Amino acid sequence: MSNSKNSNKKLGVWTTTALVVGSMIGSGIFSLPVALAQFGGISLFGWVFAAIGAFILAKILGRLSKAIPDTGGPYAYSRVGFGSFIGFFVGWGYWLSIWATNAAIAITFVSYLGVFIPALNNNPVLSVITSLTAIWLLTALNSYSVKGSGKAQLITTVLKIIPLLLITVGGFFFIEWNNFKPLNVSGSSSLEAITISTALCLFAFLGIEAATIPAGNIKSPEKTIPKATMYGTIVVTIVYMASSFALFGVLSPLEMANTASPFADAASKMWGANAEYIVAAGACISTFGALNGWILISGQMPLAMAKDGILPKPFAKINKNESPYFSIIISSIIVTVLLLLNQTKGLADVYTYMILLSTVTALVSYIFSVSAYGLFSIERKYGFKPKLTNFILTLVGFGFSIWMMFGSGHEAVSVGFIGLLLGIPVYIWSKRKI
Repeated sequence: MSNSKNSNKKLGVWTTTALVVGSMIGSGIFSLPVALAQFGGISLFGWVFAAIGAFILAKILGRLSKAIPDTGGPYAYSRVGFGSFIGFFVGWGYWLSIWATNAAIAITFVSYLGVFIPALNNNPVLSVITSLTAIWLLTALNSYSVKGSGKAQLITTVLKIIPLLLITVGGFFFIEWNNFKPLNVSGSSSLEAITISTALCLFAFLGIEAATIPAGNIKSPEKTIPKATMYGTIVVTIVYMASSFALFGVLSPLEMANTASPFADAASKMWGANAEYIVAAGACISTFGALNGWILISGQMPLAMAKDGILPKPFAKINKNESPYFSIIISSIIVTVLLLLNQTKGLADVYTYMILLSTVTALVSYIFSVSAYGLFSIERKYGFKPKLTNFILTLVGFGFSIWMMFGSGHEAVSVGFIGLLLGIPVYIWSKRKI
């Protein structure tokens, strides 16, 4: 009887798919086209290569989740493959990226909300208060029940895709093919333009591992997670590529580079000025849903690490609804501090920096997960065998991740590495407590 009750509190395949889609489709889809405008139509190849890389990583993560259905996802695979220190290194870096991402998403949510409440754009104090209100509302929901958060994720995911589809479908009737000429407007080589574009686009795919992290809260994780990961990646790829193609067809590279809200401008160009409110509403729903998903994940990573004794024991606390409330609350406190410390910076500066930093720290977790996949195949562990397809997946996944490290730039890599090193004292302190 108790098993049935526990099962009812866990996430099914569609809710888990919504978590993947909701975690990926956040603020990036509404902001990245501006960053890609400097390259012109050639940046669409960035979406293609980022999608291919995301599919390969999703395939590897899905197979790992079937063999090791443990909470923590990339952290769990790295720990099993390479030991507790590397596992901590991956988990700490991933947790760090979630803090930065949640702060950026909260700010972006308020900026879109400013279309309806103009005072938010001119009052920094009101803006911060609204950001914190959104964070702590969702923190309360996730701290009470993972199941309740999952339902909210399913609803917001459906609602956020609708306006994107409207603009995408409508955009195909307003395409101006001259907007794609010349294909590369950056002045740099095609290879360089595609490399940087792919690194930027990959940020929008961060979240492919979202289903693997709360594995302990998912029904039949060995079956549900691989399905949800692939379903989510397919849905997101279709939405991203179709909407970006339509957007570049409606707006010229110059128009794209001189706007902060390209989807709103495209909607206004197609249907009139009032159409921007449709896009703003979609952006608010999108960022709010993404914030919900990442707050849920922010509690799962430290939960898994604490259970293994490499974070203090209180992070392993869960309530009767199986929510890691302590980890979620601590994570949101840190995000609150980040918001208060950065309230004087402009949204664009904070957001761009967070893109690169989040991408780099996430790539660390992908690199070690892919390496663990290759190691398990060589050693014939967890049902993996030294097959050619496994080695090809490992080499391509590893090569793609390293390529993306180069595309992210040396500054983001340096700062990300320093952030990872700052976790070492925490690891030493936690190990001494055992």
